[in-house]
Amino acid sequence: MKGLKGIQTEVDAAFLYGRLAEVEKDPLIAKVFQEMSEIESGHAEAFMKKKGLDLKDLPPVSGRGRFMNWIGKVLGYDYVLGMLMDTEKSLSNALIVEKRKRKVTLSGGEGNHVRILNAILEKESGHKAGSIARFEKRHRSVGGNALRAAVLGGNDGLVSNFSLVMGIAGASGGGEAVLLAGMAGLLAGALSMALGEWISVRSSQELYENQMQLEMEELELNPEGEQRELALIYMSKGISEEQARHMAGEVIKDKSRAHDVLSREELGINPEELKGSAMEAALFSFFLFAAGAILPVLPFFFLNGNIAVYTSAMVSAVGLFLIGAAITLFTGKSVWFSGFRQVFFGLAAAAITFGIGKWIGVSIAG
Repeated sequence: MKGLKGIQTEVDAAFLYGRLAEVEKDPLIAKVFQEMSEIESGHAEAFMKKKGLDLKDLPPVSGRGRFMNWIGKVLGYDYVLGMLMDTEKSLSNALIVEKRKRKVTLSGGEGNHVRILNAILEKESGHKAGSIARFEKRHRSVGGNALRAAVLGGNDGLVSNFSLVMGIAGASGGGEAVLLAGMAGLLAGALSMALGEWISVRSSQELYENQMQLEMEELELNPEGEQRELALIYMSKGISEEQARHMAGEVIKDKSRAHDVLSREELGINPEELKGSAMEAALFSFFLFAAGAILPVLPFFFLNGNIAVYTSAMVSAVGLFLIGAAITLFTGKSVWFSGFRQVFFGLAAAAITFGIGKWIGVSIAG
């Protein structure tokens, strides 16, 4: 089912989980990462044997794996963890889809490694609640999501403004109007992205805050009922009735803790996520979009006419390739395939708008 590429993915994952284990300060979490590394190594060896390959021919860590490790050294290994978890989810989903196509019964073990990590943590005594909460908080707060946002934000800015610039260039022949339109497109797009992000974050926060306030009122007015609800939630997770009721009783003694637990368990809300700044998110989106949108405009600051158009196309093509290459951090696809695919679609969109602009410009002139 998995080819040599799948074996390479397992090798890279084993290496990166090993690096996470080395830098992790919490012994329990480090143990989890080390076990994950061993699991991935075992998978790679098993697939080698299945294909009749000698284990001495096991591939080394790929350039992608080394690059992700470099990201960890520079930006922090939480980013690597986020990307690994995203990769695990993608692999899990692909496995489920393939099994369904082949009409193979699902075993229930196709889940991603986030669940495996949590299962390992739950087996440890004495640290369960604190360690799991810390692990989940770190995974949600940073990692693949932030890097994905950076890549997609830059891609949106580059593709949309590149198309706009080429459309205006087609109509005007690459004059000063292109620079003006390009900067206007950059600002308009970046401000739109920033405002959209601000509204999204604030709306979510306000909704969650309202739900949590209602939960606090219920806790104040009917603590016995909330205790019973919490016990039922624990029981639904497979915990015995006696232990579930005992756990709920301990939690409910501290209203602040009880509110936090009920928010997570009953509402599915992580209170830590409400601390994020809507303004920071807006500024982040603004600069990500602007970083991509400025590339096709830059040549028109120094050049004009056809030479500016050609230079803009080349600069944008390089930017598109780098974005496509960056996307492989999440997809595991070939850098060359993903990079050139991004270039193809970006240039195709720009060519269409250039042609439309050329036609409109000729029509107006005529």
